[in-house]
Amino acid sequence: MTHHTSSPVKLKRIYEAPARSDGYRVLVDRIWPRGVSKEAASLHAWLKDVAPSTELRGRFSHDPSKWSSFKREYLRELEQHEDRLAELIELCARGTVTLVFAARDIEHNNAVALKEHLDSRLESRRRA
Repeated sequence: MTHHTSSPVKLKRIYEAPARSDGYRVLVDRIWPRGVSKEAASLHAWLKDVAPSTELRGRFSHDPSKWSSFKREYLRELEQHEDRLAELIELCARGTVTLVFAARDIEHNNAVALKEHLDSRLESRRRA
C-alpha cells in the first residue's frame, strides 16, 4: 500500500493488525473508529487536528469524483495546523511513521492526501 518505498510514511487501516515495522502509529481521523479498542489500536498518538473538518468530510463523503477538490481544501485546512505538521515531519525525519485511518477506500482518504503532503515536504527538506 506504500507508494514510495523510500518514504518513511506508511499507510494502514486501523482494522489491520499493528506490526513492529509500523514504527510510530498515528491515528489521523477526527472520530475514533467504531469497534476498535484503544489497546487493539496500539497507537502512539491521535492527531485530530490534522483530520479534515467535519464540514469538509461531509462534502467529500468519500466520493472519488470529488477527490482533487477535497485534497485542495484539505491542504488549505492543514496550513492552519502548521505546528502539528512540523511535529509529524520531525517524526518522519527520525524514522517510520504510519498514518492510521478507518476509511474503506484506501486510495481516496485524508491519510493518503496527508502522506502525499508529508512526502513532498520531506523531499523539499532533503533537497534544501
